[in-house]
Amino acid sequence: MALSKKPTTGMKEILPREMEIRDYVIRVIKDTYGKFGFSSIETPCVENIANLCSKQGGDNEKLIFKILKRGEKLNLETAKSEEDLVDSGLRYDLTVPLVRFYSNNAANLPTPFKALQIGNVWRADRPQRGRYRQFMQCDIDILGEASNLAEIELILATTTTISKLGFKGFQIRINDRRILKAMAAYAGFQEADYDGIFITLDKMDKIGTDGVRAELLERGYGDEAQCDTYLDLFAMVETAENPIAALMDKVGEFLDAEVMASFTEIVESVRATKADTFELVFDPTLVRGMSYYTGTIFEIAMPEFGGSCGGGGRYDKMIGKFTGTDVPACGFSIGFERIVLLLLESGFQIPNEEKKVAYLIEKGVKGQALCDIIAKAQEERKTGVKVLVERMNKNKKFQKEQLQKEGYVDFVEFYKDPIKK
Repeated sequence: MALSKKPTTGMKEILPREMEIRDYVIRVIKDTYGKFGFSSIETPCVENIANLCSKQGGDNEKLIFKILKRGEKLNLETAKSEEDLVDSGLRYDLTVPLVRFYSNNAANLPTPFKALQIGNVWRADRPQRGRYRQFMQCDIDILGEASNLAEIELILATTTTISKLGFKGFQIRINDRRILKAMAAYAGFQEADYDGIFITLDKMDKIGTDGVRAELLERGYGDEAQCDTYLDLFAMVETAENPIAALMDKVGEFLDAEVMASFTEIVESVRATKADTFELVFDPTLVRGMSYYTGTIFEIAMPEFGGSCGGGGRYDKMIGKFTGTDVPACGFSIGFERIVLLLLESGFQIPNEEKKVAYLIEKGVKGQALCDIIAKAQEERKTGVKVLVERMNKNKKFQKEQLQKEGYVDFVEFYKDPIKK
């Protein structure tokens, strides 16, 4: 039977040019995050289905690639429900596996623990630009740090990494789930409706203020006066000279002053770095869909991509779902695949960390002459030079053009007849 030429639907094959960029991005990530004290860990790609379906992953739980039980555990004849057939699944993100990892190993880890994870995840979603059903995620998390130092370090480590990859003019949008709730309370909405209200608010950039107002009313979230009061808050923030202070004056009755003080400190501390590659922006419309966020939330907005290229926030209640004891936690995930896509489409050239030389050998070169060339290549490799040895094609010009795309700029040609050089 002939093999299918098509990869698994929605999965991606990676060509050498892209793989080279991916490897470079991983090197920059590990080196930069390492300087901030993050330690690399690895978790299995397969998780217990109960962990994956623990209502911690929001809509992602609907996209799990589930794995059938094996051997004697699988009994199709007596199965009455999916639970009788499935006992595990492929991880849809790196956060749930991290929480389980920490729950199992906390006694052997420092406090706070700064974790770095880079690994593939799987979601049975509709493929789109920069996103496949199998894709790489890159997460940093700080577990056991209750203060806002966690948010400050996460934002600085992430922006430093993205800047080192050559990106400028991007934004870190920042908000807090507690601010979202205070604004909703100020407007008089019912607490039971908050999640639905935030889902509608999250569409603000797509449907505008009028669209949000219409949908809130259509879904029965308050009356016209409450919706107008709510949306007036966003208009006020947009025009205020000091948006955070102006918002606190309005909704302070519904928001702990310490929350706003901590939030202000995060913003001021990050801005004090005077980085010219990014802007930190308070965005009260930022929601972040995951239900497990409990405090600060943030997102990366890149003009080149026209959307989000990563995000994260604080999730202080998630570990307690596994252990029974809450542990403060905060994380930031960068959009690895989207960053690689932008670099690839821009014609990005990897900085010459090593010299790359191509030895092109005419087909007639054999025996001792070939041995001498191989020995020469080995000697150059010992000095740190990357040497590619290939037979010379008939169309040498085209061959060189292809190699130049891979970063080879120096060529050494070997002929049977030295006069041809």
